Amino acid sequence: MPEAVLLHPAIDKGFQPGADDFAGGTLVCHCLDRPVKVEVKGQIAHNHACGCTQCWKPEGAILSIVAVAPTDHVTVVANADKLAVVNPAATILCHACTVCGVHMKGPVEKDHAFRGLTFLHPELSREEGWQAPQFGAFISSVIEGGVKPDRMDGIRARLRQLGLRPYDCLSPTLMDALSIFAARKSGVLKD
Repeated sequence: MPEAVLLHPAIDKGFQPGADDFAGGTLVCHCLDRPVKVEVKGQIAHNHACGCTQCWKPEGAILSIVAVAPTDHVTVVANADKLAVVNPAATILCHACTVCGVHMKGPVEKDHAFRGLTFLHPELSREEGWQAPQFGAFISSVIEGGVKPDRMDGIRARLRQLGLRPYDCLSPTLMDALSIFAARKSGVLKD
């Protein structure tokens, strides 16, 4: 019997759909002493399994689970002094806990289609009701993170089995948003 493909603890055994009336919750880093806490008001969007090499992943996970929320709905409510930006030149300014390394929030502040959104890892919350993952993004990028290429068919098959369509970029809706932004910026598309 083939070995089970494990992608991420939050999805390996399946997952529950989100609640339409979900009011939000609190993300908590992995520190036992003075954990960083981030409050998110309302539901997240575009939740997905991500294979990029920039996203934080729990130990042993092949993929991350990441979503976005409007930046003005995201507030650090405890121990902000423990946060530091991982790469100040990046589009997504990942703020990680300097003790446990968990990425707690990643606002987009540059002139970009995703400006005003903050990337988050919903599995850092104990509340139930968050939007379930919708798709897989940047799946081929796991190879850059050290996954052997001969595992890719199994990884994509497991994502499909979970109901998550695997893409080697973002979902069509998000790719359209990026293209619309670029077309408006260049003047090709006028409103």
